[in-house]
Parts: sequence; C-alpha cells; structure tokens
Amino acid sequence: MKRRKAEAVIEAVLFTMGESVEISRLADVIEEDVKTTKGILKEMEERYAREDRGITLTHFDNAVQLCTKEDMYEYLIKITKAPRKLSLTDTVLETLSIIAYKQPVTRVEVERVRGVNCDHAINKLLEYDLITELGRLDAPGRPLLFGTTEQFLRCFGVRSLEELPEMNPVQMEEFKQQAEAEAQLQLEV
Repeated sequence: MKRRKAEAVIEAVLFTMGESVEISRLADVIEEDVKTTKGILKEMEERYAREDRGITLTHFDNAVQLCTKEDMYEYLIKITKAPRKLSLTDTVLETLSIIAYKQPVTRVEVERVRGVNCDHAINKLLEYDLITELGRLDAPGRPLLFGTTEQFLRCFGVRSLEELPEMNPVQMEEFKQQAEAEAQLQLEV
C-alpha cells in the first residue's frame, strides 16, 4: 500500500473508532510491520502539529487515538453543551492515587491504606471511567482487582503509568499515619 493511502486508511480507522487503537492492529490493517506503521504515525503527528489543524494524534502505551487539539475546545463548547466536568473530591482523588500506584489492587487493600471504607470513591471512579475491574484475585472470596484506564491517562495528561511522578517513601508513611489518625478519630466519634 502506498504511503499516502496508508495514512488515509489509518486516519479513517482512528476517526471511525473514536477511541485508541493498538498500533499492531493498525499495522495489520495497512499490511505493514509495526516499525513502518510507527513511522507513518510519526509523520502524521508532525504534519498535524505543523499545520493549522484541529486534530492531533495522542499516544497511549502501544495505542494511538485521533483527538481534538486542546486549543479547539472553546469552539467545540460553542456548538455543544459544556462537557461534564469530573468532580474529584479529596477522598476520590486519594483513592484514585492508591489504585494508580498499587494496581492491580483490591478494595480491601485500598481501604487498608486509607483506613476508611472506599465503596463510594471506587464507585465514582468506575462511573467516571478512571478505573476498571481487571479481574479477580486468586484468594478466598475472589475479590475484584482494580486498575486505571486509558481515560485516566487522558485526564491526567500522561501517556503511560511510567510517567506518573515517583512517590516519596517518607511522604507515603506520613500519609499512612494521617489516614490512621483520621480513622481513629472517626472511631472515637
């Protein structure tokens, strides 16, 4: 397949899918190897960035998605209703942080770190598609395992979990002590 035709096919697939597509699957569609496909994607990404275009390619681990450029959002809002804003309370954000850094993790493990029940926070994170069920732990009761989603990466502007900032062990211990103190206060009330 000629290079321009391959670009058009990739663009059509990404536009139609509306979500990320694994690069290996795109390679299969255009009948090229992954290395060549990555080269084509790089050229497309550079052209989108160089030209005054409203779209861009966003990478997530081994997948890519066709997205609207951030500076176009104000124009989109003019034609549609304002997008639903995620409301992440401190509790929900703390729960999300624990899941992001410890995944795959069970609800009980999250509650052990936080020192309080996390049902509401986990349900909110599932509703917002920031976490997902990854399966079940091979242990008594077969508890669900949770991990972050591609939507999490998108919302926090990272391409992979490796881009998350390193946690300071001293700070983590302080957080744990604060959570335990909060849990003790709640028990006393």
